[in-house]
Amino acid sequence: MLGILSAGIAPGLALLSYFYLRDQYESEPIPMVFRTFIFGALLVFPIMFIQHVLNTENLLNSNIINAFLSTATLEEFFKWFILFYTAYQHVEFDEPYDGVVYGASVSLGFATAENILYLVSNGLGFALGRALLPVSSHALFGVIMGYYMGKGKFTSKSRSTWLILSLVIPILLHGVYDYIIIAIEHWLNYILPFMVFLWWLGLKKVKSARVLSAQYARKQIGIQKTLHL
Repeated sequence: MLGILSAGIAPGLALLSYFYLRDQYESEPIPMVFRTFIFGALLVFPIMFIQHVLNTENLLNSNIINAFLSTATLEEFFKWFILFYTAYQHVEFDEPYDGVVYGASVSLGFATAENILYLVSNGLGFALGRALLPVSSHALFGVIMGYYMGKGKFTSKSRSTWLILSLVIPILLHGVYDYIIIAIEHWLNYILPFMVFLWWLGLKKVKSARVLSAQYARKQIGIQKTLHL
């Protein structure tokens, strides 16, 4: 059991540490990051219940509905909701890159809990594949969600547009990911290029968020200097 817990937790913590350490200015308080991680983990249980009800009532009668509605929309909406109400409106969310950290934290909390439950049911033999695909993909969906949410918070224009994009784009990406896996024969031939694209996009958003944070920091320094003149 200890081995399963270690294998289930390690990928999520490693990815979260990577995105956390990329913060070039004021690092986020670890208790705050841990709190969003735990909230993300707790999401697994209500989402599993809703998905069970949908399956039991035979409401998921096609692969595309299953991929984009039952999985992508349901999971990303709840993660977005937690991110918005526990981090976005918090005083510690004080620069654009913080969205990446908290987005990754919520998503990796969810992915870690889901990963542990899966490994308990199916065994350690799936640990590597789970780390490379579901855990990594959840992390990147969270990064992209957090990027747009961070951009929305620290812009004076089109704030609602960025917030909408922070939900819609992860849903679309997550839906494509799930559709490939559940509906396409020889899915491995398609999911690997998709994961390469997802990593490219996620890391591009990380770089952009760092640039936005640098611009925001320079702007704040300029304001402080003006106030002291």
